Amino acid sequence: MTAHAPAVTVASRAEHVQKIVTPGGVAAWLVESYAVPLVAMEFSLRGGAAQDPVEKPGLATLLAGLLDEGAGPYDARGFHRAVEDLAIHIGFGADRDSISGHLQTLSKNTGKAFELLKLALTDAHLSDADVARVRSQLVAELKRDQNEPDAMASKAFREAAFPNHPYGRPVRGELATIESLARPDLIALRERLFARKDLKIAVVGAIDAKTLSDHLDATFGPLAAQNDLAPTAPITLSNVGARQIVTLDIPQTTIRFGRPGVTKRDPDYFAVVVANHILGGGTFTARLFREVREKRGMAYSVYSQLNEYDQCPMLLGAAATKNERAGEALKIIEEEVRRFAEEGPTGEELDKAKKFLIGSYALRFDTSTKIASQLVHLQQDGFEPSYLDERNGRIAAVGLDDCKRAAKKLLGDGGLLVTMVGRPEGV
Repeated sequence: MTAHAPAVTVASRAEHVQKIVTPGGVAAWLVESYAVPLVAMEFSLRGGAAQDPVEKPGLATLLAGLLDEGAGPYDARGFHRAVEDLAIHIGFGADRDSISGHLQTLSKNTGKAFELLKLALTDAHLSDADVARVRSQLVAELKRDQNEPDAMASKAFREAAFPNHPYGRPVRGELATIESLARPDLIALRERLFARKDLKIAVVGAIDAKTLSDHLDATFGPLAAQNDLAPTAPITLSNVGARQIVTLDIPQTTIRFGRPGVTKRDPDYFAVVVANHILGGGTFTARLFREVREKRGMAYSVYSQLNEYDQCPMLLGAAATKNERAGEALKIIEEEVRRFAEEGPTGEELDKAKKFLIGSYALRFDTSTKIASQLVHLQQDGFEPSYLDERNGRIAAVGLDDCKRAAKKLLGDGGLLVTMVGRPEGV
């Protein structure tokens, strides 16, 4: 890193984060804030769609969708009425590597909110009727996706990138098997995943540590101490250099592209963040945006982003353009990726990218829910609260040689796995 990086002086965020452990052993990060009478909590349980049985993809998504559809003394309608009457918001979701949940409530209703959350986590009915209803909603979404270009391109990319691996399977399931997902499957998955081990919690708002501790023990204490996760094997994104075309009779081609990335523990990670911003992460300043849209008017949007599953960091990108210009657009994207890998950024590009990344960081903390979400992500990645204060300094410390090295590390020979949906010409 550059020896004499400019200092970045901002008010400490880390000093406001309390790391608490309840009498029952539940760990959480808390930011007390009484500016408004609200409490927001985000949490995650390790093990999401990657834990679905091979023959039952979509099970974790279905489970997450059913947790607030009737629990304890409430049927589905009664549970929704209970949260709505008190302006409480409780929700759940599943991604590749975790099942997540959030809670938001007026501070005066905190006790009731945690009580309802406990019921959803520990006593959700998962009744056959509710399973059939929520499953039918997923079926409708999957049917729409069959002819939706973005969904088709993502599916083709996923299957090519991760053959014979949990990451290659669909998070929301498949039409051919989703009707087989039943209550016993959901109960078995809940018993495997819902545990205090690997539980990450962040709370922001008008609540003190003692009160929060009591609520956390009452809510999460009944969960099993240990989960039972099937190991997800490390994998490197496959088929780099391949192009796959899915024919769809529409006037526009949707493009997905990607290649292996670097982990957040890589010593060049922050330089990689800056490099990606210059390549495709900056909305109007990125090279891909300038070359594909600004100079040639080929696409409304083109971008690249860093994405990190637990077992596979990646660079992912997307664009869409008219069929007759698809080959040309892809050629420009590939050429720009190779050029950036070989030459890296200019000093001006580096300066603008660092200023943007540092200046925009505060926008991740402008609501209680955003703060809680950031804190959970830090815990998932194994970082300490000090990261909140160190991050901008590490971005500022990225020098030109650092960024050039990072671009080469990220992009290698420029090879990309590409999937296209439409009737692309010139490919």
